[in-house]
Amino acid sequence: MSSTIYTYNFPTRIRFGPRARAELTAELTTLGIERVIIVTDKDVAQLPWFPDLEASLAAFNAVTFSGVWGNPVVSQVMAGLEAWKTHGADGIVAVGGGAPMDVAKAIALMANHPGHLFDYEDGNSTRPIDQLIPPIVAIPTTAGTGSEVGRSAVISDDDTHAKKIVFDPQLLPKVVLADPELLLGLPAKITAATGMDALTHLIEAFLAKGFNPLCDGIALEGIYLVAQNLKACVDFARRSQAGEAFDEATAAAHLAVRGGMLNASMMGAIAFQKGLGVTHSCAHALSTVYDTHHGLANGIMLPAAMRFNLAAAPEQFLRMARVVKPEATDGQEFVDWIMGLSESIGIPTSLGALGVNSDSLEPLVAVAIKDGCHPLNPRPVTEKDFYAIYQDAF
Repeated sequence: MSSTIYTYNFPTRIRFGPRARAELTAELTTLGIERVIIVTDKDVAQLPWFPDLEASLAAFNAVTFSGVWGNPVVSQVMAGLEAWKTHGADGIVAVGGGAPMDVAKAIALMANHPGHLFDYEDGNSTRPIDQLIPPIVAIPTTAGTGSEVGRSAVISDDDTHAKKIVFDPQLLPKVVLADPELLLGLPAKITAATGMDALTHLIEAFLAKGFNPLCDGIALEGIYLVAQNLKACVDFARRSQAGEAFDEATAAAHLAVRGGMLNASMMGAIAFQKGLGVTHSCAHALSTVYDTHHGLANGIMLPAAMRFNLAAAPEQFLRMARVVKPEATDGQEFVDWIMGLSESIGIPTSLGALGVNSDSLEPLVAVAIKDGCHPLNPRPVTEKDFYAIYQDAF
């Protein structure tokens, strides 16, 4: 991969390339930030490069809040907000995957807004978002949610695990430092699950009802990048975990495919401003009822959801099929490709692998039918349909 660092604006300013993280202090200075809180998760805080990042921010009086794990919940936001207030911070550096990104956005929202976080739920807000939201600089360490370029935070209720979405354009990070070097150590399972999350965003954005050719174009190119890079990323991760030492050429190839997936992830998050679909409604229910990792839930549900959608959007499926297989003549070939990719990267092929009982789908359907994603699905989804899709996923 080239050592050049590129700039994109979609609309967040993105600096992409190896060592992009080295620009962090300059970006914070430009933003006028003087007291930083780093928001990350427990695992990222233990990575070997993280102390160097902390040390680089000594001039910004940086402290670290690493109380994020799993699917983020309100209590994590409130603990981070307390750390923000205690420190007297004026800016956030969000480092990690979707969970710390979303918690960082929620902390930024609540820094100057009263009440409870869910008072600001998208579509059901009881309070206006009308106060200053402090600046965020985002440094992603996974290629999945793309939350670093998103305008929303998805936070779950601690008790019910119900997911709530808080949305406002001001929640967009001011700058994203997208450094593929930070993805090199991701384990194969996390690489696979987060990669399927990115793919699901891209596919569902392309299929979503409505007219947005900009999002459609971004989604198709993102699908191409996943097809070119995801399996290779997982293969490199497996080899690395097995203790293989990479020569210079192999290490460069690994970095290049990680960069491809990092771009695909951001493209998915940009594209799904058009909308999502039934896969996400099914996955959100799995995360609510079984606390399943979001990317893994999407990966397991995607084949069944696409089998459900195929008849409603044959031309769109054919276009996607030709992205991954130029000689394709039928949209079914795209569904077959998804299944082959999932198997090759180790995504479980059945809900049974998660401990889900096929005779007790009622709680899943009850959550999924209320989810806000499926109304934009290309095929209407009834309660009966949700039962059928979940049964198919077995």
